[in-house]
Amino acid sequence: MSALPERSRLVQQHLREAGVESEIRVLPDSARTAAEAAAAIRCDVAAIANSLVFVADGTPVLVMTSGGHRVDLEVLARSVGADAIGMAPASVVREATGQAIGGVAPVGHPARLRTYIDDALSEHPEIWAAAGHPHTVMPLTFESLKVLTDGEVIAVA
Repeated sequence: MSALPERSRLVQQHLREAGVESEIRVLPDSARTAAEAAAAIRCDVAAIANSLVFVADGTPVLVMTSGGHRVDLEVLARSVGADAIGMAPASVVREATGQAIGGVAPVGHPARLRTYIDDALSEHPEIWAAAGHPHTVMPLTFESLKVLTDGEVIAVA
């Protein structure tokens, strides 16, 4: 395995501190989209845990959503109790997570983000999330994702 990028090493440290066992994998090609990641890992696209940053009533929040469907903003707003919600621009994603779009991990951010987890991810025995860099991914279980993020399970679609 090639050396982990700096941001992925930070994610690895968070995994250890949370007591979550997962091996971060470096992929030869970018896995910026759920489809790219699923093809590289050879898993169902719905088992990809996309890390999406939204701005809910002015505050960035992280939503871990299944690659199998799109987030419905009205459903998401109701689920998180927000009056206004929208996708965060790249600058907000970078500032809130310290990571680039396409590589945002569930953890490893400068400060903890309020995190929500798509209930559809619970249907998969193994899910895959980005690990801090567009070329790194990590396998998790639904339960380990909840432990790692202290996320609230919600409907997003």
